Amino acid sequence: MPGVLTQTLAVSDGPLTSENAALLRPSDPNLPLDELRARFNADGYLFLKGVLPREDVLEARRQYFSYLAPTGVLKTDSDPVHGIFNPDKTPDDFPGIGAGAAGGNGRPGGESAAQFVDRAIEAHYKDWYAEKLVQHPALYAFIAKFTGWGDNTLTFKRTLLRNNIPQTKPIGVHYDQIFIRHGEPTAVTAWVPIGDIKLSGGGLIYLEDSDVVGQKIENEFTAKALAAGMTEEEAKYAFNSNMMSTGMLSENPAEFAKENGRRWLVAEYEAGDVVLHKPHMIHASTVNNDPDRVIRLATDLRFADSSRPYDKPILPGIRPRPAYRIPTGKIRNVIPTTDLARGGIAQHDFHEGSQGGHTQPEAGVEGD
Repeated sequence: MPGVLTQTLAVSDGPLTSENAALLRPSDPNLPLDELRARFNADGYLFLKGVLPREDVLEARRQYFSYLAPTGVLKTDSDPVHGIFNPDKTPDDFPGIGAGAAGGNGRPGGESAAQFVDRAIEAHYKDWYAEKLVQHPALYAFIAKFTGWGDNTLTFKRTLLRNNIPQTKPIGVHYDQIFIRHGEPTAVTAWVPIGDIKLSGGGLIYLEDSDVVGQKIENEFTAKALAAGMTEEEAKYAFNSNMMSTGMLSENPAEFAKENGRRWLVAEYEAGDVVLHKPHMIHASTVNNDPDRVIRLATDLRFADSSRPYDKPILPGIRPRPAYRIPTGKIRNVIPTTDLARGGIAQHDFHEGSQGGHTQPEAGVEGD
């Protein structure tokens, strides 16, 4: 990949180079639907250029960082839309949500960090996000047409509006069906970068041809769980119960790619771009090494066909569902990888969405 610098383009366990990385294939949203669907089915993702109006996305970015500015996260006298991290501050005071509760992310204990996370969560409920971006008619119309769901297109209430301060923990390796266990694996995730993201700026990366890898991991574990005497209900939670507490397959993307004989696909993103991906498509993120200290901001939006079974609410509000504990005797010898053995039960809940109307987003710990 010309121009890729190994010292800046990296994941948590090492650099990405031309040997273990390649570029995502971009797609024009105006291409014929049959061609776009063929790309989505073949690749497991669809990298759409300019599907949202750039000015609308940048306005959401401006509003977000204006709201977080009182925490001191931004460089003094900088324009909030640029999202430049304050060089006089330490990243420890601005933990992220969504990459995991361990290793510097998740709900913090310090007062200044708590204020930052509280505002980052509260931002999910602001009209400029919940109404104007999450419910953007251009994206909803595209999803309804692309999927063929039409008026049955449903927007999940739960979203994740996530910031990534430079030099903080990147997102681990995962796929989304982990978090929507009780629905058919037909939901579509729309990953929306809220602002431009340089190649080295912490953007999302996709494991090449990994939709089948995710399905294989899921199917093999489920088969082992059932063979170990679990009920179908226990098996639905068993995979999460043996993964890290945030539902990650691995915290080592470079190693994971090598083990599976695949490359990571990377891209520069612009405000207005959207990446659609399948429920078992494996993805992670790079370390945010932006040379200008730009904070990466993005959101996960998920869509489903309301005429089919989908993951519905278990508990209202933003609190996680109670842990579903599997008897330890049943999970012995079921764990598929070393990484999966490290954690406890991932606590995630999704909530029923709406069709074309208001969705009240729920802040969570999963996402990109």
